[in-house]
Amino acid sequence: MRQRAPECPLDSLLRLLMGPWTTYILWVLRSEGETRFGALKRKVPGISAKVLTDRLRKLEDAGLITRHHAPTIPPTVSYRLGKRGEELRDVLDELNAISVRWGEEDSAKPAAE
Repeated sequence: MRQRAPECPLDSLLRLLMGPWTTYILWVLRSEGETRFGALKRKVPGISAKVLTDRLRKLEDAGLITRHHAPTIPPTVSYRLGKRGEELRDVLDELNAISVRWGEEDSAKPAAE
């Protein structure tokens, strides 16, 4: 009988984070703090309301964000990083630093002829 290779311990976390727009949404909530749905949609250009709703539900189910519903007229819904999302704060900051550094390195390269 063939033995199964052990699963990567990061597999489930990486699958969640690889979802469309996920890191962008987390970055906005990390940077802006609690954000209403409409503002979040404006800060993630190109995302549809349907996809944003789907991603937010998945992130909420995973404990990365929390949803706050205020019974006002009209009702207001806002989102912020949850406990697990807060645990990713340093990771998001480090990814941002790497992205900025790589962008600077790439822009300093001479243009291809």
